[in-house]
Amino acid sequence: MEVICLLLSMVLLVLALAIRIFAFKHSSHSSAKNLPPGSLGWPIFGETLDFLFAKPEKFVSDRMKRYSSDIFKTKILGEETAVICGPGGHKFLFSNEQKLFTAFRTHAMQKIFRSYQAAAPAQIPREAESKILRSPGFLKPEALVRYLGKMDSITQLHMQTYWEGKDEVKAFALAKTLTLSLACRFFLGSDDPERIARLVSNFDDLTLGMHSIPLNVYGTTFYRANKAAAAIRKELRVIIDEKRAGMSKGAQGHDILCHMILATDPSGKHMAEAEIADKIMGLLVAGYSTVATAMTFFMKNIYWTVSTTNKDPQYFPDPEKFDPSRYDDGKVFPPFTFVPFGGGPRMCPGKEYARLAILTFVHNVVKRFRWEVAFPAEKIAGDMMPTPEKGLPIRLQSRPAERPASF
Repeated sequence: MEVICLLLSMVLLVLALAIRIFAFKHSSHSSAKNLPPGSLGWPIFGETLDFLFAKPEKFVSDRMKRYSSDIFKTKILGEETAVICGPGGHKFLFSNEQKLFTAFRTHAMQKIFRSYQAAAPAQIPREAESKILRSPGFLKPEALVRYLGKMDSITQLHMQTYWEGKDEVKAFALAKTLTLSLACRFFLGSDDPERIARLVSNFDDLTLGMHSIPLNVYGTTFYRANKAAAAIRKELRVIIDEKRAGMSKGAQGHDILCHMILATDPSGKHMAEAEIADKIMGLLVAGYSTVATAMTFFMKNIYWTVSTTNKDPQYFPDPEKFDPSRYDDGKVFPPFTFVPFGGGPRMCPGKEYARLAILTFVHNVVKRFRWEVAFPAEKIAGDMMPTPEKGLPIRLQSRPAERPASF
């Protein structure tokens, strides 16, 4: 009993100290000049729980209304943050990187992507990051056109293996498998289904942990993400060793991994294996959940965006209505209102790759099936990425095969 009382007293003491420190810091912040309206929330956690569980989109829109402002301060994922919204915010962001601010990694991402440094740098050197992708032109439209045939054959094989002959499938899980299959072939030159299955199981945990509180305690989201990152690195190092062995025997590769292995810095030094593994892991993460989510919500016929302007009726009438025609070719949007792939220095380098992957999927699934959503009212989890709680089960009906035209 005495031990319990002692432990309880220690907990209360630590809590009181934390509140005291928070109160001091909060008063310091409140007296600072030129800060936007808003709240830094609770000690340590800030407003992270609201951000994650109330859906990020609702979190932002609620505070825009509360503070009657397109800019507000908050504390999320361990970071004191100013959130800017609307076309004015987009213009400011895209026009002033490397002038007034630089992009940065959250604490969780710094700790996860750290294998070749004591910790990954908080600030992201955009020139060094984009050089890997832009210099050989892997993601330019003309290069992607050459990859289209292989992308289509991978998608067809995926449909034959996981979709055809099934009465019902879970669209989200299969979209993730397809997305990673395409990325592994494009970035790594690998199409081993067993290897892809291992990577998929780990990428789910990794992507969830990137936007979590960096508490490395057993059972936490961040702990699982760290464990998954270690498993992914191990798999990638095996692939790198296989690539190097093949290249030493004269095998030629035309994927990004081969380019990284051969690339040198100005002094002629090659990239370390651990650095290659981390950069490849970052590329795979970038093209994993986002593309898979877009494929999934195409099946559900829901237009989803986390952008504040894309749901502003001032620019997009009936923003909640599913109306793809609003994006028809030739439609002109007000400047900085439609930025699904970012802009300025932060324009997504893989935007054409993402478009091509999604369109290839849409072509193949529409050609083969009619479908209906099994649970039309299925709840969408309020994570950083919209996630159907049941995985979006859909009932499939095969379309009759098209007969060749007769003359």
